[in-house]
Amino acid sequence: MEEINKEEQVVVSNEANQNETAPENIEGEIKKPFKKRKPKPKVARDPQAVQQVKGDGWITDLKKAYLINEKIHRDRLNPHYKLNLNTNAKLKITPLGGLGEIGGNMMVIESENQAIIVDVGMSFPDENMHGVDILIPDFTYIREIKDKIVGIIITHGHEDHIGAMPYLFKEMQFPVYGTSLPLEMIGSKLDEHKMREHRSFLRAIEKRTPIKIGEFEVEWIHVTHSIIDCSCIAVTTEAGTMIHTGDFKIDHTPYDGLPTDLHRLAHYGEKGVLVLTSDSTNSHSAGFTRTEKTVGPTFDRLFTGAKGRVLMSTFSSNIHRVAQAIERAITFGRKICVIGRSMEKNLDLAMTLGYIKFPKDQFIEAHEINKYNDNEILIVTTGSQGESMSALYRMAIHEHRHIKIKPDDLIILSAKAIPGNEGSVSGIINHLLKAGAKVAYQEYSDIHVSGHASQEEQKLMLRLVKPKFFLPVHGEYNHALKHGQTGIDCGVLERNVYIMSDGEQIEVSPKYLKKVKTVKTGKVYIDNQLNHKISDDVILDRQTMANEGVVMIVAQINEDDRTMAQRPKVTSFGLVPDKQDKFFAKEIEDLLTVFLENIKPGILKNSRILEDELRKVVRKHCTRKYKKYPMIVPTIFVQ
Repeated sequence: MEEINKEEQVVVSNEANQNETAPENIEGEIKKPFKKRKPKPKVARDPQAVQQVKGDGWITDLKKAYLINEKIHRDRLNPHYKLNLNTNAKLKITPLGGLGEIGGNMMVIESENQAIIVDVGMSFPDENMHGVDILIPDFTYIREIKDKIVGIIITHGHEDHIGAMPYLFKEMQFPVYGTSLPLEMIGSKLDEHKMREHRSFLRAIEKRTPIKIGEFEVEWIHVTHSIIDCSCIAVTTEAGTMIHTGDFKIDHTPYDGLPTDLHRLAHYGEKGVLVLTSDSTNSHSAGFTRTEKTVGPTFDRLFTGAKGRVLMSTFSSNIHRVAQAIERAITFGRKICVIGRSMEKNLDLAMTLGYIKFPKDQFIEAHEINKYNDNEILIVTTGSQGESMSALYRMAIHEHRHIKIKPDDLIILSAKAIPGNEGSVSGIINHLLKAGAKVAYQEYSDIHVSGHASQEEQKLMLRLVKPKFFLPVHGEYNHALKHGQTGIDCGVLERNVYIMSDGEQIEVSPKYLKKVKTVKTGKVYIDNQLNHKISDDVILDRQTMANEGVVMIVAQINEDDRTMAQRPKVTSFGLVPDKQDKFFAKEIEDLLTVFLENIKPGILKNSRILEDELRKVVRKHCTRKYKKYPMIVPTIFVQ
């Protein structure tokens, strides 16, 4: 009993001594010293016990232990005290594409004197952009700062990250840094555009090895995605470190056995990260994105039940998906035929560089297919998005040179319809079913997996990197907004999260983040058949003609009496039915007569003003009567 009382006295004595002064370096918890208490009698302690406390690192004062551990938690979760708050350096981040949309990714990162570009991607047109094959970012801002640019950083080889490179290189060239596969894909594009000499600008890098590019120190960090050799980048500057994830998911069991390099991300997180820009595409999807290996067992079931040929269609860039299908084909004794220019090119690049390895004697050409039984064939092809010029579409409508779909064929569509392509995908499925084939698509939940991170992976990225500032990128506005909320849930202060739009220039330093200006941005329309740009006014004219129709008027006018020398020729398309053409022509003739009677005499001397005035009158009539705004094309001769 006496020993117990002595032990209690020791604890009380320790508390009294501890409370005389506030613990040092514990931010936020204690702002003033505790009020001094009357000292209590000191009780002698065993010197050996005191030595044990110091040597083993444990603390007898539980309150002090709590406060110390509380600070340790705050420091590890928010290592922003490691940022240099005394520096005047800052970064400017300017997205030129990829925000408010899916695709077209391009971003500029600037210091005071130099700049780098991250990705130069393309996107696809919607149904209203008639005659347009692809869209590329507006390079106006790049032209303005081209003397500052010291390099282009490539994260991976998808078209929405490298597809606009040839069009940029037609105007200006910079060193291009990246890993082997995306650089070889860019090189192939340069070859197609007859710019092979620009391959000299390609610079292959080593992952996990920072390199100096002007004032920037850049490191490529491996991440998993739906294409081989994908990278996140760490850009270290005087202002601090920026992490840009690019497109990613966190697949712990990828097909090639190379998971996301979480250790390297954590390394930068511990050092202190100024700003994170991260992929928002799947920000509404709860949980984790499934591993790419999920597709393998589904392929096993489908190949086992297939009686005839198997045709597998996916994105041509998804080499690991194609590789899994080829593995099953070899296991089941099938020869592989690859059809489709982009599919052949990407598979050849991956095999040449060594990313995947298959015996070449297992591959056959399209004209050799008839030499084998149907149950000995796998056809890997393009067309999973229902593209009308794709190989699968031409097979379905029996227009392909070598292959026509047959009743015993099994078609595997191992891809999800890109938003906007649902109608095209449905259309090709209908064609395939009419040809008698079996189509494996929506009824198999594991026939396709996404390449983008879901919420739990986005949280893991945020927790590993622990940024002071967070800028969600890649995806539509609602995706970025949801991702921003996830960032707040993961400890980023709400005032340190900003939802950007294309063209907004964000300035960030260890002390602040703010928008400084908006630069010119937008899309440039490309005719891929001729490889040249299409003017904006051409697209607007096409849209007007397609949606509203066109009216053409040819008339000859006597200047003296302001009458028509003969009946005008009126032709319309897309406005009234053919049987009403004569009635409509009479309407315009009467309108023209009234117009000439009331026109000011001086206008007849200026044909451009005369045609503009007539255009307004006819358009007003069509708007009132037909509720359309057609293109009016008047040709007036005054004599």
